[in-house]
Parts: sequence; structure tokens; C-alpha cells
Amino acid sequence: MRNELFAKEKERQLSLCPRIEKIEVKYVGKSHPGTIFIMNKGLSTPYTCAMHLSEWHCKKSVLAIVDGKLWDMYRPLTQSCEIQFLTFKDEDPEEVNKAYWRSCAMILGCVLEWAFKDEYLVTLVRAPEVPVLSGAFCYDVILDNRLNDWKTTEGNLRSFTKEAHKLIHKDLPFEILDVDVKVALEIFQHNPFKLDMVKQKASQNSEGMVQLHRFGNFVDISEGPHIPRTSFCGQYEVTAAHNLESSQSELIRRVQGLSLPVELKLHHAVWHRLLERSQKLVSEVQREEVKVENESSKTESV
Repeated sequence: MRNELFAKEKERQLSLCPRIEKIEVKYVGKSHPGTIFIMNKGLSTPYTCAMHLSEWHCKKSVLAIVDGKLWDMYRPLTQSCEIQFLTFKDEDPEEVNKAYWRSCAMILGCVLEWAFKDEYLVTLVRAPEVPVLSGAFCYDVILDNRLNDWKTTEGNLRSFTKEAHKLIHKDLPFEILDVDVKVALEIFQHNPFKLDMVKQKASQNSEGMVQLHRFGNFVDISEGPHIPRTSFCGQYEVTAAHNLESSQSELIRRVQGLSLPVELKLHHAVWHRLLERSQKLVSEVQREEVKVENESSKTESV
């Protein structure tokens, strides 16, 4: 239902542009600086621009910077602008890493929602914004009350991982769509946690718009931006599930995982150590510690 409503709204928005309007996009990257593309307003994306540069730009570009703002590779361009691209091999890959972690969490949410088929209800709560240095990405969920005593086994985690790799191998694009709050409320009408997020996001936007993302048939609310496609993920493993202490009457579980982009390789011994670390519960305290550590590092470097 969410997917159908997303598709319907996307089609409606496209129909609002009866004629194609041209815009100028100036590339300001390291190679071919000053190149100007004549693109279609509301239709062309950074990925479309990358196609006019080289195959390398199409395969390596993770995010775009459009007039100084971070931009999804498949997000339509709305006006004449300057553009450049970010990759995993950049000198400062912080924003790219954050987008990658965020996308890995969204893949995990999709896996968890479908993992129990129609037999048990799974309610997605949220994908916390977790720094890469915390060691694991995660998604919080509430399982059917009949599963309150269920303990996650190694076999369960391997099954989750297998399903994640199926999505990765499908090479699904991450789409973005800004929708009116009424549309977002309709899309997530069956999830009280997502409804709260919709209202919160709308209150933070002067136009009352909410940003949604989709890959395949899975639609979610996310901070964004995201990586271009699921195939950008290489090594990917669901590593742990923890019960959270919460004021909610339902039991909230935090499922965690670890991943590396397809073009980055690690020695198996290092990967194993990172896997062990990713099994530890990622908590609010840990996120604050990482934040303080990052600020301290910046101060020392200055």
C-alpha cells in the first residue's frame, strides 16, 4: 500500500510539469571543470549529469553537491545550478559515510519488516542516526507480542543477512520524494511511530513537506541523503539484536549490522574484529561519546 501511494504521488507530481523546461548545470569538479550541461528541470538528476561525464562518475559518485547542498544522485534538479560529486575515496568522506550507514539501516528495516512473513506483525519504529564510529548501524522494531520471549539465534541473523544480500544484488535505486504532510500521513497510517515522525518532520519544514525514500517496494522516512543504489553495498552482515529499556508498553528491539562499500576491502581478521564490535549495543551514551571524541579530535588537529 505504501509503495502504491508513493508511486501515485510521484506520478501526480510529474504530471504537474506539462512542458519540459531547460536549465543549465555547471560542473565544478576536479576533472572537466566548467563543463555545462543543458538538462531538464524537475526530471534530470545528478546521475543524469554523471552519465554525460564518464562511466567512472556513474559508478563512483555516491552523493552530489548542488549549489553547496548535499543531494541524492536520483533527486531531480529544480533550477540552474553548480554541481560536483562525492565518492568513498575522497579526502573527507564523512557525509558519504553517513549516507552509506543510513542506507544500510534502511535495507535492514526492509528485511525485518518482511522476515516474519504474514505470520507475525512487525512494526518499524525508527532507524537512529548513528555515527559510523559507533561500530554498527541499526533499526528499532517492535515484534508481535507472541515473540516477546523469542531469542535471536545465529541462524536468524544469517537468515536476515541472506535476505539483505538479495536486495543488494537486485541493484535497486534509492528514490526520493518530497510530499505534503497529508500524503505522508496516508502512506504511514498504520504505523503510529511513523505518524509521529511525519508530524515532527512537517513541523520542521516551513512548507509542511516530508521527505520520503524508496527502494524496490519499501518506503520509509529518513533524514537523507542516501547512496544511489543497493549494489553500492559490499560486505553486509546483520550481527545482533538487543532488547531496549523503554517507556513504551511494547518491547522494542534494536537490530544491528555492519557493512562495507563494495569498492572497499578489508583483511578478514580486521573484518572479524569489527564484527565483534558491532555486536555490542549501540546506545545514546555511546553516540554522545563518539560526538565528544570527534570534537576533541578536531580541537587537537587545530
